[in-house]
Amino acid sequence: MSATDPAVGAVRSGAVEPPAPPPPTGPAALPQPAGIPWLGLLAVLMGTFISTLTGRLSNFGLADIRGALDAGFDEGAWITTAQTAAQMLVAPFAVWAGSIYGPRHILLVACLAFAAISLVIPFTPNLPTLLVLQFVGGLASGCFIPLTLSFILRNMPMRLWAYGIALYALNLELSLNISASLEGWYVEHFSWHWIFWQNVPLALIMAAGLYFGVQTASVQLTPIRRDMFGVLTFGAGLALIYAALDQGNRLDWLRSGLIWGLLLAGLVLLAAFLLHEVLTPHPWLNLRLVLGGPLPFLLINVAFLRLTINSTAFLIPQYLEAVRNFRALEVGDTLIWIAIPQLIICPISAFVLRRTDPRIAPVLGLSLIAGACLVVANGLTPSWGSDEFLVSQLMQALGQSLALSGIVFIGILYLRPEDSLTFGAMLQVSRLMGGEIGQAFIATFSRVREQRASNLIGQHLQIGDVHVVQRLGAYATIAGHAGTPDATAGAALLSRVVRAMATTQSVIDAYVTIAVAVVFALLVLVLLDPPPRGAASHTPLFARKRSAAP
Repeated sequence: MSATDPAVGAVRSGAVEPPAPPPPTGPAALPQPAGIPWLGLLAVLMGTFISTLTGRLSNFGLADIRGALDAGFDEGAWITTAQTAAQMLVAPFAVWAGSIYGPRHILLVACLAFAAISLVIPFTPNLPTLLVLQFVGGLASGCFIPLTLSFILRNMPMRLWAYGIALYALNLELSLNISASLEGWYVEHFSWHWIFWQNVPLALIMAAGLYFGVQTASVQLTPIRRDMFGVLTFGAGLALIYAALDQGNRLDWLRSGLIWGLLLAGLVLLAAFLLHEVLTPHPWLNLRLVLGGPLPFLLINVAFLRLTINSTAFLIPQYLEAVRNFRALEVGDTLIWIAIPQLIICPISAFVLRRTDPRIAPVLGLSLIAGACLVVANGLTPSWGSDEFLVSQLMQALGQSLALSGIVFIGILYLRPEDSLTFGAMLQVSRLMGGEIGQAFIATFSRVREQRASNLIGQHLQIGDVHVVQRLGAYATIAGHAGTPDATAGAALLSRVVRAMATTQSVIDAYVTIAVAVVFALLVLVLLDPPPRGAASHTPLFARKRSAAP
C-alpha cells in the first residue's frame, strides 16, 4: 500500500483511529458443551426443593427416627439441628467457591455427595453416626439455594427473570408444605427410611440436569482472595447462633449454659468477621451491598416472611395434633392446601411482577397473609378441623407466593451481575435465620401463653363447684364402661378439655402476634422508594447504565 493511499492518509491525519493491536492469545480453551438452559434451570430449582424438603421431613418424621435408633427426646432433638446448622455454616463457603470454580462444579459435587449420604443414612447403627451424616448432608444440601439465584440471573434472559424468581419462590413454598403429607404417607405405607431415600433419585436427576443443561464455565486463573477467615467466621458464627435458637425452647433459653455458650461464641465470631471485613483490603463480602440502600430492609422482610411461614407451619400441626389428635398424614392434608395452589399462583405472580410496580405484589401478598392470620384468630375453636382452615390456607398460599417472589425480585433490580452470589448467600441466611427465629419465638410464645391460659382456666375449676361437679359426672359417665361411671377417667377427660382450650387460646394469641409482625413488614415495604426499572423493558438498573454508555 502506497503512502498516497487515502486510507493511510486518513489514519495519519487522525480522521480514522488506527486499529487496535490484537489481544495476546493464550492457550486454546477446550470446547465446552453448549448446555440446555431450561434443563439447567429445572436442575437448580430442584436443588431449592430438595434442600427445604429434607429439613422439613426430618421434623415431621423425628419420632419415628428416634424410635428406630432408641434415642431419647433430648438426644433426638439434635437430628434436625445438625443438618440445618450445617446449611447455615456452608452458605458463605458455597458462594466463595462458586465465584471461583463456577456454580456448576460446586453443585455437581454437592448433588452426588448428598445422594450418597441420603442412601446410607437409614443404615446407621446409632445416633452419633446419624448426627455426623446429617451434618455432612447439610453441608451438601446447603450449597443448593445460595447458588440457585445466581444461575437464574446469569443464564436467563432479563425479560424472564420474574418467571425464574416466581419458580424459585414456588419451590421453597411447595417443598415446605407438602413434606407433612409425604412423611405421613411414607410412614403409613413404607417406613421412615424413605424420608432419606427419596433424596437419592432427586439428587441424581438434579446432577444429570446440571451436567447436560449448564454450560461449563472456564475457570478464571486469577489469584484466589485470601479471605478464608471471613468466610469461616461468618459461617461458623451464624451456625452457632442458629443452633442456639433451634435448641433454646427445649433448654429454656438463657437458663441453659449451653445456650449461653453457643450465643456468645456466635456473636464473638460475627464481631470478628465484621471487624476483619472492614479492615481487610480485599473483603469477601460486599458490606456496601448488604448494608447500603434498600437491600437490608428487603432482607429483613424476607426474614419476617419466613417467620410467618414457619410459624403457621408450626402452629397448625401443633393445634391439630394436641387438640384434635390428628396423625401426620391428616396434618399434611391441611398444609397441602398451601402447596397445591402455588402451581397456579406462580405464573400469576410472575405476570404481576412484569406488568406492574414490583412493590404491588409483595404488598398484596403480605396483606393477604395478615388477613389469613386474623381469620384464624377470630374464628378458631377446639372443634376446628382441616376444612375450617381451608379459607385461611388459600389466602396464605396466594400471599406467600406473591410476597416472596416480589421481595426477591425487587432485590435483584438493585444488583449488578457480580453481586448475585452475595445476594444469594444473604438471602439464604435471611431465609434460614428468619424462619428459625420465627419458629423459636412462636414455640416459646405459644408455650408460655398456653401455660397462662391453662392457669386462668384452672382458677375457675374449684372443688365442690356445682358446674364442675356436673361436668365431672358427665365425663365420668362418658368414660365409664357397662354403665358404671369412671371418676378417674372423667377427671382425665376434663383435664384434656382444659388443655385443648388452653392450646386453642395460645394459637389464637400467636396468630395475632404474627399478623402484627406482617403489618410491620408491610409498612417497611410501603416506605421503600420505587425500584429502578427500564421504562419499557423492565430491565434492572445496571442494564440501563450499560445501554446508556457511549
